[in-house]
Amino acid sequence: MSATRTEQRQGRTMAGLNLRSVLVTGANRGIGLELVKQLLRNSNPPEWVFATCRDPAGKQMQELQNLQAKHLNLVINALEVRDPASIKAAAARVEAHLKGSGLNLLINNAGIWKLSTLESETPEDMALVYATNVTGPLLVTQAFLPLLKQAAQGSPQRGLSCSKAAVVNMSSEAGSIQNVYTWHLGHLISYRCSKAALNMLTKCQALGYSRNGILSVALHPGWAQTDGNSGSMQTPQTVDESVQGMLHVLSTLSEKDNGAFVNWEGKVLPW
Repeated sequence: MSATRTEQRQGRTMAGLNLRSVLVTGANRGIGLELVKQLLRNSNPPEWVFATCRDPAGKQMQELQNLQAKHLNLVINALEVRDPASIKAAAARVEAHLKGSGLNLLINNAGIWKLSTLESETPEDMALVYATNVTGPLLVTQAFLPLLKQAAQGSPQRGLSCSKAAVVNMSSEAGSIQNVYTWHLGHLISYRCSKAALNMLTKCQALGYSRNGILSVALHPGWAQTDGNSGSMQTPQTVDESVQGMLHVLSTLSEKDNGAFVNWEGKVLPW
């Protein structure tokens, strides 16, 4: 009975999302994997869910592969966000599936972090984290922009929405210059700097892409228990709760939210 109630609750939280297609990067674990699960479980699932990761044949792919065996609308693609050739190849494969209908929702979820302090941060880690968390979303969005434009042009909807065409950049309140979220628990210099930069990228995308009918937002998923932070410390919410909240938030966004920085509960966060 509890499983049924959970599914009903998830269906309600996504009621405002009417997606033909969605692509999630970093979809083989954590928040990315849960996004794919809940999108597929929706009472009105997308016609296509594209789940991308660096290595579709890797060790952490079993759960995603099991989902693919049950859902014909799930397509797994290789996409390394630091490799322009990989991104371009993934965009071509997705375009072939969509057959001119365009991509409604791009979720730039792939990201990394490195433990560091001001004293221990290295140029190598700073460059790696920035390449993944900032340059990666820039390049991925550039590659999929023609498909997002197609979706926007072919949509009968007015204004902006995630059901029409949208770019969602998975940010973090750790990148809020005002809040400096959880500083007392970890300094994470390169990660914080990269998320602050991603927020600015999101704002730039909002200014540049809205004329094409594309919504752009930065989304903080909360501090959920994932493989990346699976220590003994208690986190405020589960991955399931985080993703339910985020999908509900995405279903409510419109042109007034273009360029916003919001969390999984819909609260606007300070830059």
